[in-house]
Amino acid sequence: MSQPLATTPSLEAVTESIIFPPGDIYSDEPPLESDLHREQIDLLIRLIKWWWRDRQDFYATGNLTIYFSPNQKKSEEFRGPDFFVVLDTEKKDRKSWVVWQEDGKYPNVIIELLSNSTASVDKGLKKQIYQNTFRTPDYFWFDPNNLELQGFHILDGQYQELVPTESGWLWSQQLGLYLAVYLGKLRFFTPDGLLVMLPEEESNQQLEQTNQQLEQTNQQLEQTNQQLEQERQRAAILAERLRAAGIDPEQIF
Repeated sequence: MSQPLATTPSLEAVTESIIFPPGDIYSDEPPLESDLHREQIDLLIRLIKWWWRDRQDFYATGNLTIYFSPNQKKSEEFRGPDFFVVLDTEKKDRKSWVVWQEDGKYPNVIIELLSNSTASVDKGLKKQIYQNTFRTPDYFWFDPNNLELQGFHILDGQYQELVPTESGWLWSQQLGLYLAVYLGKLRFFTPDGLLVMLPEEESNQQLEQTNQQLEQTNQQLEQTNQQLEQERQRAAILAERLRAAGIDPEQIF
């Protein structure tokens, strides 16, 4: 009697049965749309990391996959925001953000960069996921090409559109910073309205301030030298007049 043929499990079945060790799930994001998108993401990451350089309780990254399957499977339920920040977590490098390995935490802030191919999804499906599943308090989108900026904050379970200031700035409650367009880029501003700068920008500003101080010092020295020259000329004129009157100026003192 012939034996039944053994069935070979499919690659998908094998993959789904694998238990991935913590931290071994890699990000799976497609290439970025353009240099503008890549530069903007890098800028936001560098800015927030530098601004919070003394803090160890946050994670900020971009174009990285968030895995959030309730079945803890990497093949289902995942999204890759262009920029996101998670608060009250360990500051360390990661290959991806795996919700079930991060105490169930989702991003506190998400920023999506719009493009012709992603705008409808960012404004529709992703917005619904970030509202209903992630429960991300602050959600923004920004178009690097036409500089469109819009933001939302969750209130009673629903995203409410943020009202911009007179200058067009949007407040992020989670970051404690404003978001605004500055020189064609999305930037952060402090509650006092100061630009959050990169380290090289701070260095350049300090150098500029030092140069201005040196310039002021040089101007003051030049004014002092001019005053000394005027005094010297007055003394020379007085000495001549004394000599004309038969008085030796050297004998006065």
